[in-house]
Amino acid sequence: MSSTVAETLVLEPAERKQAVLDLIRSARQDLILSIFRCDDFKILDALAAAVHRNVRVRAILTPRAKNWDKRLQDLGVFLDSMGADVCRYAGSRTKYHAKYMVADQGPALIASLNFTRKCLEKSCDFILVSHDPAVAAGLLNLFQTDCHAPDAGLPAGLSDAIIAGPEQARDRYMSMIDGARRRIRIIDHRVTDADVLALLRRKQASGIQVQVLGQGAVAGLVSHGKMLLVDDAIAAIGSISLSRPSLNVRREIAAVVRDPANIATLNRFFEVRGNGSDPFGVSEWNIPDRLVEEDDSMDELD
Repeated sequence: MSSTVAETLVLEPAERKQAVLDLIRSARQDLILSIFRCDDFKILDALAAAVHRNVRVRAILTPRAKNWDKRLQDLGVFLDSMGADVCRYAGSRTKYHAKYMVADQGPALIASLNFTRKCLEKSCDFILVSHDPAVAAGLLNLFQTDCHAPDAGLPAGLSDAIIAGPEQARDRYMSMIDGARRRIRIIDHRVTDADVLALLRRKQASGIQVQVLGQGAVAGLVSHGKMLLVDDAIAAIGSISLSRPSLNVRREIAAVVRDPANIATLNRFFEVRGNGSDPFGVSEWNIPDRLVEEDDSMDELD
């Protein structure tokens, strides 16, 4: 774990559940959260305990997730029964795939993981806990908009420490990649978007080092989390993958990381995970022979 005054990274599986529970337990008046999948009873118990101590718990649920439609219906009923306010997302985007929480007016948590036992214990995933009031305010406003006016677009004044998809995802990720001057590091099991692949090819041909982890297990962990790390300057972690559905049609959220200490932590994390997969170090990206596009049904791991 690495921390600054403003933000804390949680990278190790053993620390993830506690970070989520700590944020839920810190809420005194209000707690919002986005749920794509959740089957962890300790987290559900913590939400029930929050309601019991008179915290207003509000959850937005995706309308569908592969092999989870019935469980999502049951989860909504369960949250209703405990006294939480449940919003079943009704916008035109295909899925509400973002993973975030805000306790009161902050802190906020942005994650790549679902609140499932598999993601909390066995996957390569990322959490950022932010104490930036602008991040918390932006997510609170986004939650309100997506619950009550889901096709109204993004709320005004969203912090640039947040990337919200689909409206911002493609332009901001492409801009980050194009701005690389030395190295691009990616952890993502779905680097499949044609425009992204073409840009990565051009950057590699110009002498920029491109390294990609995630096509298979990452140092023994299930590849699930998404990270883009450019030079030693900027990173994005969250639910946004470099695939067409994620960049174009889903509600997604990623956190932008600029703190030098946290950037260094992410570089070390990448190197440790990469070296665990390759005894000779992290390999240069092998350019795919052909581009493979995904459709929106290919979300078994999400």
